[in-house]
Amino acid sequence: MKSYISFFIIAALTAFASLGFAQAGTSGSAPVSTADANAVAAPAFPYVAEIVGDNVYVRSGPGTNYYNSGKVTNGDKVKVVARQFSWSCIVPPPGSFSWIYIPYVSIDPDNPGTGIVTGDNVRVYAGSDLVKPIHSTLQLKLDKGEKVKLLGEQKENYYKIAPPTGAYLWVSTEFANPVVAGTVPPVVETVDANKAADVNDTNDVKPTVNIPTPPKPSVDPKLLAEYKDLQQKLLAERAKSLAEQDYSSIRKGLEAIADNKDAGKVAQYCEYVLKQVDRFELALTVHTQLDLQNKQLKETQDRIEKARTTRLTQMEDVGRFAVVGTLRTSNIFSSEPQLKHYRIENESGKTICYARSASERTGTDYDRLVGKRVGLIGTIAPYPQMGTAIVKFTQIEQR
Repeated sequence: MKSYISFFIIAALTAFASLGFAQAGTSGSAPVSTADANAVAAPAFPYVAEIVGDNVYVRSGPGTNYYNSGKVTNGDKVKVVARQFSWSCIVPPPGSFSWIYIPYVSIDPDNPGTGIVTGDNVRVYAGSDLVKPIHSTLQLKLDKGEKVKLLGEQKENYYKIAPPTGAYLWVSTEFANPVVAGTVPPVVETVDANKAADVNDTNDVKPTVNIPTPPKPSVDPKLLAEYKDLQQKLLAERAKSLAEQDYSSIRKGLEAIADNKDAGKVAQYCEYVLKQVDRFELALTVHTQLDLQNKQLKETQDRIEKARTTRLTQMEDVGRFAVVGTLRTSNIFSSEPQLKHYRIENESGKTICYARSASERTGTDYDRLVGKRVGLIGTIAPYPQMGTAIVKFTQIEQR
């Protein structure tokens, strides 16, 4: 784990500077300010402080320009490990979390709730429900082999983890009053006490009660072997293409162990892996739906292309004809028999246009062609009365 030496040097210099000003105030004629008195009375780092305000923001860095990572409230206890100007660097209080990039973490096969760092200088960021992981503040860097506690959530390819040792947050010093040793219960950290060497812990407050470590649940060798076999099958299934993956038998085996009341710790392993299977099967469902949509789209495109091709093959070369279609009678102008009108329909029975003889003479009967497909030779003119066009034909031929 990388320690931020420069940061602690700055914090130490700030503390010494505060002490020097306080001493200068007592030896001169100027009165000693409250802030100077507090600086003199402040204990050595780290120390326990009590929060004296309601809903005090815990921030990702020493300033109001850093984002909110949570809140503490009146009476809460925090452990201060350093100070910078008017800000106190604290061990993350309960409820805090951090982010770590998933590709640099592998799951511990013997403890699915633990992640093992797989690279050097892997960054850990201060977590907040208000800020995306990619925009978060760097807390520290971890090296290959170090372990983190997974909190079971993921966001944008980052694991949510418990803040590791050395991952600190900040609170305004005006809301964190030092507590005299022995007057309050000690603050119990959630981090590994064996890694406290990152901070000068010669004056660290220790718990007054020894909490016994619960015995590890027994592990059935047979069930453990079944679990490991299912794990290998899961890896093999993941190596296949999405179209070939099938987790149904693996899920059935994991659920059987997870539901076994005598499986102990192995049941916990299976429950964790089942959550992974849920994600894998969700990806398969999405893939299947997309594949189905693509097939349906292809079928629709094929139908459209087929219809277009059929339509093209069925289309006749109009050539010298003004219009081609089925001849139908029209009674709109029945009061003027010398100007008998007709309609031209397409294959769907829709009227394309109207038609009449251009000679405007009687004696030529075209009714014998009614209901037949014909081609009209003539001119096309607007027909505003019907909102369409009219063909004044000089010749009509059956097609």
